[in-house]
Amino acid sequence: MKPPRSHGRQSVKASLKPRELMQAQPDYSDVWQARVITLFPELFPGVLGASLTGRALQEGLWQLHTHDLRQFGIGKNRNVDDTPAGGGAGMVMRADVVGPAIEAAQAHARGRWPILYMSPRGRRFEQAMARDLAACQGVTMLCGRFEGVDERVIEHYGVTEVSLGDFVMTGGEIAAQAMIDATVRLLPGVLGNAESTVEESHANGLLEHPQYTRPAVWEGREIPPVLMSGNHGEIEKWRRAQSLEITRARRPDLLDDDE
Repeated sequence: MKPPRSHGRQSVKASLKPRELMQAQPDYSDVWQARVITLFPELFPGVLGASLTGRALQEGLWQLHTHDLRQFGIGKNRNVDDTPAGGGAGMVMRADVVGPAIEAAQAHARGRWPILYMSPRGRRFEQAMARDLAACQGVTMLCGRFEGVDERVIEHYGVTEVSLGDFVMTGGEIAAQAMIDATVRLLPGVLGNAESTVEESHANGLLEHPQYTRPAVWEGREIPPVLMSGNHGEIEKWRRAQSLEITRARRPDLLDDDE
């Protein structure tokens, strides 16, 4: 009689789920932080937990903390909003809810630490702002919902309203993740090749030149010969010319009058 077959040995190995990347950890004075005030903390880290930003988060090159706005809600049902003063459609996030949430987030602030509110009426987020945020000690981001937040909160805390573009989303969480991603990749040690941030689109005010790699010929299309020449001076001139041409065609607003 044959012995009963084994079901095999289970292999167990440690792995990090996205939320585990944000487990409580000490706040270090030299580590850039993002503190996000949101009604949906479960949406974080989201895409920030993947790829280079996720690895940098795991390695402690930056930190991410969420502040659940519902925890500051009013009454048994923890209400966070109310009808607009003066009437109108929708609901407005209450000052006596958002204010304490900002206070809790800013209790960890140090040095230069702006407060941003994701808002379609805000100034447009650009690469220059990402560089400025990366030079700060951290940032607090308020993710809007409904018709917005009581204006008195923005005035009282000197909040800067920021927008991804001229469109409206249901909430600020996606915008916050996009802005954090653009900022974190500029922090020291996050990208393997720091020079890659110098040549990419918007780094020098222009859109990036075309990129190519192997094979040398694909579907009858060849890599431009100058890129295969080994002449770095000519390659740089070609890339500059291509950047100018693409920027002039697609984003002429980025060009100075003399370019």
